[in-house]
Amino acid sequence: MAEILMPKATAVWLVDNTALSFEQIADFTGLHHLEIKGIADGDVAAGVRGSDPVASGQLDRAELDKAEADPAYRMTASKPKYAELQERKKGPRYTPLSRRQNRPDAIAWLVRNHPELTDAQISKLIGTTKTTIEAVRERTHWNSPNIKPTDPVTLGLCTQIDLDAQVSKASARRKQMEEDGQVIIEEDTLKPADDQDMDSANAPTTLDELFGKPKGDNE
Repeated sequence: MAEILMPKATAVWLVDNTALSFEQIADFTGLHHLEIKGIADGDVAAGVRGSDPVASGQLDRAELDKAEADPAYRMTASKPKYAELQERKKGPRYTPLSRRQNRPDAIAWLVRNHPELTDAQISKLIGTTKTTIEAVRERTHWNSPNIKPTDPVTLGLCTQIDLDAQVSKASARRKQMEEDGQVIIEEDTLKPADDQDMDSANAPTTLDELFGKPKGDNE
């Protein structure tokens, strides 16, 4: 059975607004039936404002109607929408063709803002390859001039839950390595865009600059 949010506030609402038995409310909210009785008597949760589980999407109206008509019926909470984000079948992540072109932008954002993430984590998170990640990081990707770091969640390449989970995992790994006294080697962050331009600007452009001006030229 799915856990509901604010069980005590939900119980208050059900006591005040339905004909459900204490046992039915206790079963639905996960509270003890004596606690439900205390709510009805005003001894428990006196200052708690009731929360309508139907309005919040945690209970279907049909379920409530069935339970009110049959005291033996036990209601089942609706599956939270966020639970669908947490469930994912094992295997490679499928990315729609229309979004695949945004992967380099997402990679650039991740390597710049979360250098603690490994290439394997980034690869799993947005469904890309280590070769592409390295190319974006080193700015050798064929479309580097047009890559704009963008949050992968905004691009629809992963969920915020998945991103937070990977970041937490990376942070926990780093903390454990520090406690164990291990040397931490992080992945390189995004290479500055002007590095290559600076190298080109400082490179010799004439033979005189390259080999040195002959001594007799000033005589």
